[in-house]
Amino acid sequence: MPISPLLIKAAPGREICCVTPASAGWQHVGFRALRLGAGEHESLETGARELCVVVLTGSVDVQVGGQRFAGLGKRDSVFEEISPDALYLPGGQRLTITATRAAEVALCSAPCVEGKRPVCRIDGAGMRRSTRGAGSNARHVCDILMGDNPAAERLLVVEVITPAGHSSSYPPHKHDRDAAPDETLLEETYYHRLDPPQGFAFQRVYTDDRSLDEACAVENHDVVLVPRGYHPVVAPHGYRLYYLNVMAGPGRTWVFRNDPAHEWMLHPAASGPAQKTRP
Repeated sequence: MPISPLLIKAAPGREICCVTPASAGWQHVGFRALRLGAGEHESLETGARELCVVVLTGSVDVQVGGQRFAGLGKRDSVFEEISPDALYLPGGQRLTITATRAAEVALCSAPCVEGKRPVCRIDGAGMRRSTRGAGSNARHVCDILMGDNPAAERLLVVEVITPAGHSSSYPPHKHDRDAAPDETLLEETYYHRLDPPQGFAFQRVYTDDRSLDEACAVENHDVVLVPRGYHPVVAPHGYRLYYLNVMAGPGRTWVFRNDPAHEWMLHPAASGPAQKTRP
């Protein structure tokens, strides 16, 4: 069976993955993940795009013009109960990322609106952490750069840890219509990590009319594209799942719509307490 066009398999070298609007066939979200050995560096320009550098593991220093942001990143694994450090940059910036120890870095981008926001360090200690859902639908969330942080113009960035045997981004929800306040249009990438790393998980992306209906078996470091539709995830028994979400669209408000066929589980008549939580 051919690999889904929404599944980007991880590469073994320095660049783990690279998603551009052109390669994804959409307009907004860009995503790269890099492995940097101690002392290695990556130089790039933001151009007409805003950028959020997320230090997934290891530690880096970032030089932006005459500014130096030292000691970004503290954790050895994305599964540690420690939030990542991040750095926001508007358009028109040149930066160099230097690993002070072996690091994995995510580069999350979206088109600028004005490009006038300041460069901003986002320390993990100030990020909001929460648990959503209950029972086998519980998962643990860290808001890296969400809507309550005004640093960005379009970017939304969040990470989630789903315990083994749990579902996530569930009940299935979507955000593919520019119809605020009922729903907003946001493209999205899921960057997956597994613990232990030889594991796999499942993600489905589908629309109401099933004109899009893809099921992906994701492995460590794989990316799933969500151009539209519902996009639930399931972690099999024995393997914890981490994913980093990057969202962007015409606006910066996240308003989703649950799949009506599965929304029953949020109502009082469903088994367990009533919930009205975010996916």
